[in-house]
Amino acid sequence: MRAATWVDRWNEVLHQWDQETLQAVSESPFLKRLTPWFLVATYLGDGYLWGGLALGLIFFGRPIDRTYVLMGVAISAVNIFVFRMFKILFRRERPTFVYFTLRSRLIDSHSFPSGHATTTFGLVWLIADAYPHLAVQLIAYGIAAMIGLSRIYLKEHYPLDVIGGALLGSAVSAYLLPMLKAILF
Repeated sequence: MRAATWVDRWNEVLHQWDQETLQAVSESPFLKRLTPWFLVATYLGDGYLWGGLALGLIFFGRPIDRTYVLMGVAISAVNIFVFRMFKILFRRERPTFVYFTLRSRLIDSHSFPSGHATTTFGLVWLIADAYPHLAVQLIAYGIAAMIGLSRIYLKEHYPLDVIGGALLGSAVSAYLLPMLKAILF
């Protein structure tokens, strides 16, 4: 019984931190000035950004870039499958929606892990590996951070949903990349 009490207390502490951090982020006066940027980031994180990048690489890139697009599709497919399974397993309810009544009806009701963070960080891991230039990596991770933060700011996810998604997407990408390279190169 003692272990159950410790686990329950730990869950309570994490949930309280998640709630307080969500409130602090979503009500930050500094971040309020960035609301239009967060709206753009969250919509771009729906896949438009990565789809546009993939199309650009397919039409204007080198043959190796097309291979990276295939790798990105494979990593994204696995990440989507994995985060969907986690959402079914954990069944964590999303925070209360504030900004988007229509949008909130279009997304699933489970929160953990963030699908945006999972797919974004999985792709950014690939980008950082495929294009090992500091500027490219800083831009890619900056965009990923903005997308993740937008999910918290807009109260569509708790902070731990985004952190968990970022770790999950990165782990899947790190695991799959060596296998994909062995197959495709």
